[in-house]
Amino acid sequence: MLATGIIMFREVLEAALIVSIVMAAAKGVAGRGRWVGYGIALGIVGACLVAAFAGVIAQAVQGRGQELLNAAVLLLAVAMLGWHNVWMSHHGKALAQQMKAIGHDVAVGDKPLSVLMVVVTMAVLREGSEVVLFGYGIYASGAHAISMLTGAVGGLVLGVASGVLLYKGLLRIPTRHLFAVTGWMILLLAAGLAADAAGLLTQAGVLPAIREGIWNTSWLLNEQSLLGRLLHILVGYSQRPSAMQLIFYVAALAIIGGLMWAINRPRPARVAAEEANG
Repeated sequence: MLATGIIMFREVLEAALIVSIVMAAAKGVAGRGRWVGYGIALGIVGACLVAAFAGVIAQAVQGRGQELLNAAVLLLAVAMLGWHNVWMSHHGKALAQQMKAIGHDVAVGDKPLSVLMVVVTMAVLREGSEVVLFGYGIYASGAHAISMLTGAVGGLVLGVASGVLLYKGLLRIPTRHLFAVTGWMILLLAAGLAADAAGLLTQAGVLPAIREGIWNTSWLLNEQSLLGRLLHILVGYSQRPSAMQLIFYVAALAIIGGLMWAINRPRPARVAAEEANG
């Protein structure tokens, strides 16, 4: 029961944190709740499909099926998070100005909403599939179904509650600062997911590690501790990363951050227009 509860809490917390950050980043966007709901539903459906074929996926591609599936999901999530961040960098100021005038009734296009759905779907699918396959392994080792179910429900409740608390905290940030704060959070989140994808591809033998354990900070903060796990989710903390993971992390930061900077950099025409408008 305890093992299942811990696994469920960890995976639900990861998905809940991503959903909370994305929801807060899209504060004021009309229809965001509906699209995020679609993403959660699609992710659950995908996790159920994984459950139906758990044994096949775990043994696919010479036993590397789970690593390759998770890596693909992570890289797609990185792309969608990057797209969302770049879009919000361009439109965030306009959204903030509109929210001051008309509250939450913001007229926006469909593109950012579809990105929200994809990001949430990937988060729920990834964490749900891990719950399924880890649970499959625990059950195969002889655990009782009732005990596993009890632990899973407890972990689910705690994970969702933690995500709600984070979301409520983000909403207390003034609107003029919210997009900047969540933008940085999403940037670090995407970089951490890219590093995780690199680790999975290395485990699957698709990429070389180049060098294992560039540093080891387990003496300072264990990655499996509660704080270590939260930092791993939020900023990609790894106590013993490989060179390939570091390359993916830095590349994600540089690409997404560079696009955000390119969109936000002052331009003479734009500065003159803003000054003319007071």
